[in-house]
Amino acid sequence: MKAYQIQSNAGIEALTLVDRPQPQPATGQVLIQVKATSVNYRDLLVTQGAYGAGMKYPLIPMSDGVGEVVAVGGDVTRVKIGDRVAGIFFQDWISGSLTKEKMKSDLGGGIDGMLAEYVVLHEDGLVIIPHHLSYIEAATLPCAAVTAWHGLITKGNLTEDHTVLLLGTGGVSIFALQFAKIHGAKVIITSSSDEKLARVKALGADEIINYKTTPDWEKKVYELTQRAGVDHVVEVGGTGTLTKSMQAVRIGGRISLIGVLSGRGAEIDPLPILFKSLTLQGIYVGSRKMFEVMNHKISQHKLKPIIDRVFPFAEAKSAYSYLQSAAHFGKVVIEMN
Repeated sequence: MKAYQIQSNAGIEALTLVDRPQPQPATGQVLIQVKATSVNYRDLLVTQGAYGAGMKYPLIPMSDGVGEVVAVGGDVTRVKIGDRVAGIFFQDWISGSLTKEKMKSDLGGGIDGMLAEYVVLHEDGLVIIPHHLSYIEAATLPCAAVTAWHGLITKGNLTEDHTVLLLGTGGVSIFALQFAKIHGAKVIITSSSDEKLARVKALGADEIINYKTTPDWEKKVYELTQRAGVDHVVEVGGTGTLTKSMQAVRIGGRISLIGVLSGRGAEIDPLPILFKSLTLQGIYVGSRKMFEVMNHKISQHKLKPIIDRVFPFAEAKSAYSYLQSAAHFGKVVIEMN
């Protein structure tokens, strides 16, 4: 079978198409013919060796992938041949809290991922994808969608009287917009592109801010909320935006830190967290249980992921480069042959 491997931490150029033996399922395992995968910022970090210590090469990358069950090993009861399934990000995080041991089971990081024609996964590390979604659409769910759901719904307890601030128009932010709107919440969203802001407005965003023309966007957020601040921020920027997010959130509000797009390592003043009684929570994707609850809600509302571009399997490197350019709106997908 064909698969992509990362041979070193040399960036996107380290991504190499290779021939590997087709895996076979053992007891409790499932063979999946992969139909589509989607690219996350985390996948770029993996190619650079910047995603934690102890990366082992060669590695099949990418956490997000969906496909058809084509064979099963002994004692498999959760899925059957012909089922349409997605792998969960942490293969061992079924429910409850994340632990050090569960963290070692991340697809495309700690273990081989989904950028291959066939993969074998344990039946416990799978969910059935919503029936109304295509493989291309469902491939966007395992990381970005579950992350947004975990932050806003599972831990955020979002309600219709809440106002949410979203930063940018990448995969997590767009899913967060969609989840916030189906829960009746108000959404303020930022971007450096007026074109992208027009698109999020069409998707239901209540207020939009161009952070290039309004660099003090946290003050604008404060004004738009009658000088109260938002209830919840989905913080994808890291140290470059976290201070502003702490200013934009209300007293007693919540910030879900899920990314470091604008950098990391700078000093952050902790006093606003203290004085405003903020909840600052780190969100590292989510469990299978969260994924399944989210899928039920997606099915109930017939929600459709927003996809920017679809690349063929042979052009996987181009998909990575496109995501790296930050030109995308929503998700970038790789479709298998």
